[in-house]
Amino acid sequence: MNYRNKLIELPQNRVWRSYQGGCVLDELIGKDDPGDSHFPEDWIASVTAASNPDSESETEGISKVRIDGQELLFNDLIALDPDYFLGAEHVARFGQQPMVLVKLLDSAVRLQLQVHPTAGFAKTHLDSNSGKAEAYYILGIREDVEEAFVYLGFQRPPTRAELRRCIEEQDIKTMEGFFDKIEVKPGDVLFIPGGVPHAIGGGLFMVEIMEPSDLVVRFEFERAGYTLPESARFMNRGLDFCLDIFDFEARPESVVRDENMFEPVLEETYGETAHRYHLIGEETTPCFQVKKSVIKGVVERREDTFFTGVITAGSCVLRTDDAVIELDTYGKFFCPAGLGDYTIEAQQEVQILECFPPA
Repeated sequence: MNYRNKLIELPQNRVWRSYQGGCVLDELIGKDDPGDSHFPEDWIASVTAASNPDSESETEGISKVRIDGQELLFNDLIALDPDYFLGAEHVARFGQQPMVLVKLLDSAVRLQLQVHPTAGFAKTHLDSNSGKAEAYYILGIREDVEEAFVYLGFQRPPTRAELRRCIEEQDIKTMEGFFDKIEVKPGDVLFIPGGVPHAIGGGLFMVEIMEPSDLVVRFEFERAGYTLPESARFMNRGLDFCLDIFDFEARPESVVRDENMFEPVLEETYGETAHRYHLIGEETTPCFQVKKSVIKGVVERREDTFFTGVITAGSCVLRTDDAVIELDTYGKFFCPAGLGDYTIEAQQEVQILECFPPA
């Protein structure tokens, strides 16, 4: 099997979740009867298994790829040549874990109110090298949505005792009152640190970039007709344990927009019609980096590390000496660390979101 000198195209990898969505993802693969279901996410270049209640699959969430007619799990592909795919320096630090997970997410409803642990908390208390800091790149909003929003941090923080009561009694109205709706639009970039309570609003289609874990505390148990089993609420720990994860600091909308939402910053130019922009880096989080390339024409590239790419607008041809991939909007690919030179060709403008591991 010849896996070298190729950019790797990534097929859909749908994963069960406790909320509904995914109609847009159905449309992308030409499904005859697209609709919303409990498969609202496409996990991209993933070696992370999903933590789903009652799941009998140990590999749900892990991507599959096809190389020279052979299908294999993405982690098995990396294991064939870790230094080539991830780079020797990365492997020395992190082993065969890319340390970044990328998803396409299509929500039909507002997600459960939830919070994720920081990396420090996860290492100390959950025997995990990763928490779940995450970033959103908003791609689109459903036409029937009147309010496109996220909840991001407590604008009116409760006391620990008050939050505990609300969770125990499932007083959702009061819990929603701790938040303001933060309006979002296509092109917005947001970062949600571990510990910050949040929820994605209904009707949002986005790229989600995060630490590679499925650690989550869902403190809203019923949503859109589905009730979470106890095992899917508090990571099989008690409520008091999980309350230690919450950041109770007040986060007014002005602070959210200043500290958690970002504008592109020009990083590199390749002639007059090709540019790479910096979105999220070490100044925001040590967990991953996010960039965006806007290209028209032909650009030759060489990377010093691996990344996962998502076409967010337009189409392009990705070319190496040994292989050619044609990708339309929302196509995905993985660029190995050891690839060497490759070419991006776009007759009309193409935009590529590029998700990198820790610097």
